[in-house]
Amino acid sequence: MTRRPRRFRLAGLSLAHRLMLNNLLVILAGAGTVLVIALLVAPAVFQYHLEVANITPDEEVLTHLARAFDQAILVALGMGILTAGIAAAAISWLAARRLSVHVEDAAQATGDLADGKLATRVVDPGIGPEFAQLASSLNELAARLESTEMTRRQLTADLAHQLRTPIASLLATIEAVGDGVLPLDEQALTTLFGQSHRLSRLVDDLEVVSRAGERQLLLSPEPVAVADLVEAAATANRERYRAAGVLLRTAISADAPAVRVDPDRIGEVLGNLLDNALRHSGRGGSVEVAVRLGGDRSVPAVAIEVSDDGSGFRPEDAERIFTRFDKAPGSPGSGLGLTIARAIIEAHHGSLTAHSAGPGTGAQFTITIPVSPTSAG
Repeated sequence: MTRRPRRFRLAGLSLAHRLMLNNLLVILAGAGTVLVIALLVAPAVFQYHLEVANITPDEEVLTHLARAFDQAILVALGMGILTAGIAAAAISWLAARRLSVHVEDAAQATGDLADGKLATRVVDPGIGPEFAQLASSLNELAARLESTEMTRRQLTADLAHQLRTPIASLLATIEAVGDGVLPLDEQALTTLFGQSHRLSRLVDDLEVVSRAGERQLLLSPEPVAVADLVEAAATANRERYRAAGVLLRTAISADAPAVRVDPDRIGEVLGNLLDNALRHSGRGGSVEVAVRLGGDRSVPAVAIEVSDDGSGFRPEDAERIFTRFDKAPGSPGSGLGLTIARAIIEAHHGSLTAHSAGPGTGAQFTITIPVSPTSAG
């Protein structure tokens, strides 16, 4: 059985009232302490000074002096404590109110974010690094939520566009077969299978992109020679290149080190890049996969370059081609290949960039993977 938390009577007070109440308790405790100590110590000090001054009044005079001294102490301390208490209470209220206002602003901002008002931002109140950090964190959270929401909307729109064609083809084929317009022959089955395979591939690609975006891409890294990765990818694609009339060659540096990567994932990236290069290369063209050292002395790395002499792209599109569902007109792919490739490389703490001098000049894709001491050794 879960115990319900106890609710105190002060739980309903606002932050300003709680801070004010705490400060008043501190003021009362301090004033009481001063008063008690003064009443205990002052008479003894007064008597001591009388003895030092060699003043020996009679009993009645001494009684009046002691009473006058006590009253003077009480009046002075009372006036001082009252004045100081009022001033301290006023200052405490102003400080508590100022703090509570900014806390309320932060609470209001988080409530607005929860309600979907993602353009909400808070201003640094300038009352300390803690509030500055709070404002910065809230603004960063709002910016990320806004960016995620924009990406979600764009992804939903793109996904609907990508799904529309294969689904329409499937429905049209099934409807034609059902109405007897189209016989259920090998051609119809091939169409159904092809569109189903396209949908399945799109779903798989979306899952990889989603995992990569959430940094949940599963990797099984191990030391692997870069030359082996490149040769394996070239061997797997060489027959397709031969059939398309495109030359595929490799140029691997003799001092290319090993890297600690997931060989299956890197093989997938190289396969995507080689497939992309083949689609954009005409018969008689050529594609080269080169391996060289990259980085610098402080951060050694290995670079894998996939270059073709195909259609190329405009230099200003070098980043756009890595966005989701971006593909050339008439391309049979899902438009996620390069997005997935970059996500996999970035999961290995590397980078994937593209370069082209312009349409018709070919393209070059460069993978840069850092060389860890363990893999280099």
